[in-house]
Amino acid sequence: MTQTARPSRSESRGLAARVTLGRIFTPPSTEFLLIASTALLLTCFGIVMVISATSAVEMGVMDTALKQAMFAAVGIPLMFLVSRVPISVLKKIAWPALIAGIAMQLLVFTPLGVAADGNRNWIKVAGISAQPSEFLKLALAIWIAYVLLRKRALLGVWKHVFIPVVPVSVLVIGTVMAGHDLGTSMVLVLILLGCLFFAGVRLRLFVIPVLLGVVSVALLAVMSPDRMRRMTASCEDMTLYETDCYQSIHGVWGMANGGIFGLGLGNSQEKYGWLPAAANDFIFAIVGEELGLIGCIVVLGLFTFFAIGAFHIMRKTSDPFIRVAAGGITVWILGQALINIGVVLRIVPVMGVPLPFMSQGGTALIAVLLACGVLLAFARTIPAPEREQVGGKG
Repeated sequence: MTQTARPSRSESRGLAARVTLGRIFTPPSTEFLLIASTALLLTCFGIVMVISATSAVEMGVMDTALKQAMFAAVGIPLMFLVSRVPISVLKKIAWPALIAGIAMQLLVFTPLGVAADGNRNWIKVAGISAQPSEFLKLALAIWIAYVLLRKRALLGVWKHVFIPVVPVSVLVIGTVMAGHDLGTSMVLVLILLGCLFFAGVRLRLFVIPVLLGVVSVALLAVMSPDRMRRMTASCEDMTLYETDCYQSIHGVWGMANGGIFGLGLGNSQEKYGWLPAAANDFIFAIVGEELGLIGCIVVLGLFTFFAIGAFHIMRKTSDPFIRVAAGGITVWILGQALINIGVVLRIVPVMGVPLPFMSQGGTALIAVLLACGVLLAFARTIPAPEREQVGGKG
């Protein structure tokens, strides 16, 4: 009877080294390439458009451009660094990340808090402003995915779906609503609903969180007479041109001026004092004016490719945590983009929601790049076609 020879210690080390090197140099999946490339292209496109939108300002344009580029220079390496984080680590930090996010959000109600345009959703430390609710979006998506993962066998029972997901989510959304930030509150509601949907919660149980979300947003709107007036204002009535509809009307005029091919990069007329939030919430209007319908289609196309990569992750993964967290993050980014573009096109009332990757704002850019890093970490768990073929031959 023959005895199989065991590999020596040196052979075992050599095998382990080859396996490690193989993992490092293994080509990434198609989903990884789609998400990474669209995130980079949208970020670079956003920097160019922020520079263009702020170029009408006599002073400070270079400061604004450098700040946006600096945040991108920090956020992009962080995105690829997070993409290397093991999924097990993301699960372990779910609770600490949510607690830290809530604690940061509560700082807006301390002397560090800063109010702007009726919203108290900023903090300022050592001259640097930050919006904690942007990081709270990512923390909420990961936390809900982790909790629903542990309860995946009990999601047919309403109390296991609701507790603790709904009460904690209401607490999170409440901290933002207390600062009168309707736009961010709506995005957090979308994240909650997106996570529940991709967790496979039964429709009859899903309807109640939807109603709670709609009621919460409606209450926040009704509680602010100023916001309610702006939301119900009819911008077809030019008597409101200089008040509630000023920015909306100029956003549409900018899109109309661009036509199909645009006026050319840097040639926007609306940015010369006519469109106050040209580099922020109405950056898409500047894209339409300077680059025309073609430029808008390019932006929408990039978001479409991003969505394809994200949905492929959800379709191919066998890990419920990855599917739910990826669903929440994708609904956040795409939903926020649709709301922003809808505001510019006057389909949606002005919400104060930035366009992901492109609007001026360091906190929002870093937060969305971190979220992309999490999606890339999920994409690394999806085998590339080459690896699938090799595995099949073995």
